[in-house]
Amino acid sequence: MQLTPDIEKLIDLAIMEDYSMGDATTDSLIPHETIGSATVVADEGGVIAGLNPAVRIFQKMDPSLETIILIPDGSKVTKGDRILEINGYLSSILTAERTALNFLRKLSGVATETSKYVDEISHTNSRIVDTRKTTPGFRALEKYAVRMGGGHNHRQNLSDGILIKDNHVKTLKLEGLNLTGVIQKAKSNASHTIKVEVEVETVEQAVEAVSAGADIILLDNMSTQDMKKAVESCLDKAVTEASGGINLKTVRSVAETGVNLISVGAITHSAPNLDLSLDID
Repeated sequence: MQLTPDIEKLIDLAIMEDYSMGDATTDSLIPHETIGSATVVADEGGVIAGLNPAVRIFQKMDPSLETIILIPDGSKVTKGDRILEINGYLSSILTAERTALNFLRKLSGVATETSKYVDEISHTNSRIVDTRKTTPGFRALEKYAVRMGGGHNHRQNLSDGILIKDNHVKTLKLEGLNLTGVIQKAKSNASHTIKVEVEVETVEQAVEAVSAGADIILLDNMSTQDMKKAVESCLDKAVTEASGGINLKTVRSVAETGVNLISVGAITHSAPNLDLSLDID
């Protein structure tokens, strides 16, 4: 993955957070000239993501460190697999250890959680997509991790597309606009390059939104029975997306309605970190 300026800044902030005043433990115990090697190891199975930021942290801590990626991002690992090797001054390796692992564990956790959803619906044509429910500052990294887990990205930010939600409709209702009027207003004010997505809660609203020219219909918190009817009403007219409290127990039945996309906030906001550790060889 490309380490853009915002990611570089995030890495610098993370290093500063942990190393602003030095490393009291390592400085008092480990002679600087001690050379050795260490390996990042998987302590449980999952999908790896975030190696480039982890490597960058070791390099920023000490440019003389040599890093060797043994298993690339997007790969599935099992307990005991060796993922990354670091060679050089052990004091530098130990100082950078926690910061590097924090990035790697977090992003691998997102990739792993995403892969569970992707595997659950692999027999269908539906796609798992993320949301903007991301950790502040980590959006680009977490969305990258989603891709490494086999998922796809929704909007990166508010400028990427028009998404009309219930609060937009309620606000414009004060101006006398119904759902059709809201959609038409959005389309008339939008660039021709941008798509209009509309959140609906009933089959009737889905039909109205399609008739008004919406490009994507977001089926929010619908029963699978109503979702299937809505999908059928939108065939060849608009892309359909399911959303709202979808979890690993329900995602299969949602996918089997024929919906095109399934957005899951949990893959970023609630994914547990993958258990990884660094061992001195």
